[in-house]
Amino acid sequence: MNQLSRLPSVSRLLSDAEVEALVDSHGQKVITRLVRETLADAREAARAGEAIPDSTDLIAKVTAAARALTLPRLRPVYNLTGTVLHTNLGRASLPEAAISALVTAARNPCALEYDIEDGGRGDRDDVVNDLLCELTGAEAATVVNNNAAAVFLLLNTLARKKQTKVIVSRGELIEIGGAFRVPDIMKRAGAKLVEVGTTNRTHLKDFREAITGRTAMLMKIHTSNFAIQGFTHSVPERELAELAHAHELPFVVDLGSGTLTELERWGLPHEPTPRESIEAGADLVTFSGDKLLGGPQAGLLVGRKDLIDRIKKNPLKRALRVGKITLAALEAVLRLYRDPDRLQERLTALQQLSRPEADIRSAAERLLPSLRGVLASLPVTVEIVPLRSQIGSGSLPVDRLASAGLAVRPQGKKSGVLHRIEAGLRRLDRPVIGRIEDDALLLDLRCLAPAEESEFATNLAGLSCS
Repeated sequence: MNQLSRLPSVSRLLSDAEVEALVDSHGQKVITRLVRETLADAREAARAGEAIPDSTDLIAKVTAAARALTLPRLRPVYNLTGTVLHTNLGRASLPEAAISALVTAARNPCALEYDIEDGGRGDRDDVVNDLLCELTGAEAATVVNNNAAAVFLLLNTLARKKQTKVIVSRGELIEIGGAFRVPDIMKRAGAKLVEVGTTNRTHLKDFREAITGRTAMLMKIHTSNFAIQGFTHSVPERELAELAHAHELPFVVDLGSGTLTELERWGLPHEPTPRESIEAGADLVTFSGDKLLGGPQAGLLVGRKDLIDRIKKNPLKRALRVGKITLAALEAVLRLYRDPDRLQERLTALQQLSRPEADIRSAAERLLPSLRGVLASLPVTVEIVPLRSQIGSGSLPVDRLASAGLAVRPQGKKSGVLHRIEAGLRRLDRPVIGRIEDDALLLDLRCLAPAEESEFATNLAGLSCS
């Protein structure tokens, strides 16, 4: 008897009560496709000498495939990497005020480009313009979809004419994530880059000697994702602004990350603010919305009104603009900065960054039994260890935050057990993302909120490392 003939037909599987229930949930077309694919896989396996699965096994595979289709690709995860603003994990987690605002905006029509007072067309930047000016000291502001777009747009607007030059210190020609390089973005924007100084030392005279009749601007770029130490020198913003203005040129500062408050009050290292740059004489400042600011992905431009007006008239502004959901979340986050005394308790990113080491260690003590329990059958040890978190997303790259977490180490001879556990954690209903370092799987608990601990422990119970 042909073994393949033992496989049920498509129609027979579709008539099974369990499969009919799947059809009700997912639709006839989807489940029929999954049944056909499951049977095709079974036939291929049988030809390779494997046993023919029975109907129960086949239905289980169809059910598993249907469940996999329901899982969103953009799934929530537990960020236990030790990098707070992790680019691959979505950077800053939004505060509740921003989440409430974006849900309301998503659910309802909004006055996005409509002036309620006079009943005419409005400007979507007005949603956040006054707040950004209040918080930075700028005359005007505009918003695009990220900081790279902000830099590109200002260069394309102010330095696109043939042979127009932008002067930048050689030590600031950075590359950030995804191979985004400042020289490349300048070229794409139509600007001609002029490098001055050296990698570690650039002086005011280097800028002065490079200025010609074709110079469009002087630009300073915050070296967000690296630091040069030792025999170094960079030109202060105030001196560059004075030089630029003496030659009737704009002075532009790209802060990269950017924050709107003094982080030192919460025990964090200093990060330059847009207000500091504006007060030093910068004509335009760009920064991100989803890094230290703690908001949604956005690129913010603040500065002189005449320059902002020119930028907003660039046809590319429409291609790079943000929608109502982003603006709603950004407005809500900016409003939190009006009350710096309560910012820490309201802004999620700041809570995570300023969380005391003792609190994190207490969380590790509470969760240690759960992790030990699910790994009890494996040749590993689990213990609490001190760790050093990093801020991430190019913010304060050399600074580390005292933290704590759980370390899983193999017993005896090295094996692939850590990678099996790490993969198993990623397969959980809510994936757990840690890091393997120095022959240990490390789970930094800085970003695990106390309110999430019970759910996290329940989630761990489903761990399978086979």
